[in-house]
Amino acid sequence: MQLTFLFQHTDDLAADEAFFRDELGWQEAWRDGGHTIAYRVPDAGCQVMVSETDQPAGPMYLVPDLAAWIDAHPDLAVPVPPYRIPGGQVAGFTAPGGGAFYVFDQPDAAGE
Repeated sequence: MQLTFLFQHTDDLAADEAFFRDELGWQEAWRDGGHTIAYRVPDAGCQVMVSETDQPAGPMYLVPDLAAWIDAHPDLAVPVPPYRIPGGQVAGFTAPGGGAFYVFDQPDAAGE
């Protein structure tokens, strides 16, 4: 598992865009439509992803195969069932303390 994103929810993507770009000076890494933007965090190995989706905030870990990872961890609660993302799929889990975390793969993006 590789920590790839720190996901946080926003109700105002434009305000967050101005904050991360103008106040923190972070560069946009990518965006998905008009509802998600990821930012490069200087001197860090992961990005901050801000989205207007309704999922709870949490870290996002990249794995080679999400379905295999889920099969290997059958006792974990899955409040966010797997769904498609560009190049792969993601699912949300509940950690013992109640916090959310996400596991995703992107095998379809490997050849891009």
